[in-house]
Amino acid sequence: MIFFLRLLRSVPSMANLVEAKSIQQFLELQQAAGKSLLVVHFCASWAPQCAQMNNVIAELAKEHSQVTFVKLEAEAVPEVSEKYEISSVPTFVFFKNSQKIDRLDGAHAPELTKKVKQHASSSAVPVGTVESSKEDLNERLKRLINAAPCMLFMKGSPQEPRCGFSRQIVNIFKQHNIQFSSFDILSDDEVRQGLKTFSNWPTYPQVYVNGELVGGLDIIKELAQSGELEKTCPSAVTLEHRLKSLINKNPVMLFMKGNKTMAKCGFSRQILEIINETGVNFDTFDILEDEEVRQGLKTYSNWPTYPQLYVKGELIGGLDIVKELKESGDLLSVLKGEN
Repeated sequence: MIFFLRLLRSVPSMANLVEAKSIQQFLELQQAAGKSLLVVHFCASWAPQCAQMNNVIAELAKEHSQVTFVKLEAEAVPEVSEKYEISSVPTFVFFKNSQKIDRLDGAHAPELTKKVKQHASSSAVPVGTVESSKEDLNERLKRLINAAPCMLFMKGSPQEPRCGFSRQIVNIFKQHNIQFSSFDILSDDEVRQGLKTFSNWPTYPQVYVNGELVGGLDIIKELAQSGELEKTCPSAVTLEHRLKSLINKNPVMLFMKGNKTMAKCGFSRQILEIINETGVNFDTFDILEDEEVRQGLKTYSNWPTYPQLYVKGELIGGLDIVKELKESGDLLSVLKGEN
């Protein structure tokens, strides 16, 4: 890594290196870049690997004066982070004509340099890159269709369907008490186009059960009419029942952004460090991986923010409460359920 940075420091000239602090600034930078390459570094001030990669992009900016490099605090502009599914930092997303063309997750300086050179050098993408992109997309599609036992790829969300076919299929699922998760194909054109080829099914909505394509609206209607729908798709467990099961999964449960090994926000990182110091066994749930739990638990617990700590099924509170318990010397006894 040191040798690599020394190589970068030998590069002359200046380039456009800016910071986006709002969604409006981000959109303006996207539009201003036009056909030129725009590289956005989704970062966090609390993550040391982000600081290292900021040094890398500063040097890359000197070498590639035609490229716009943007630093964006992932937690400060959540609308952008959620749109591009940023679940960890650092993450780099590449744009041309305001369209996402590539992505790199993690602090991989040589790979970042390679991708910047590749996309900046030519508007044409080399054949090998196209094949690699297809492989990456297929892997992502496999993960998405297996994200839940029943996955619905639709236009919009179950709360706000954005086409009649999607609305009908959501209504059928609700009428038959089918448990499902969904993906809005309007939010990601790469998935929207790629899934048609991947599944050899040209229209939406599309329903998958256990990673296998069931079909679209007509198939679901036929299954509902024949009484086979409940046998094909899993019946729903109420959200309240699911939340109770998760809260009681371990005597000490922490609902956070990230997990035990990698926190994905500063508050989650701090509470992890405090609980780890006690030596008490605990489990975590990553609310970034499940939007239903993320929103539902706020209402269930009447606690609007994360992280949230539960002991024996009872809400203790968030970071501030845990800090107070630590300072008063009561944290260990609370975690052990003695209070």
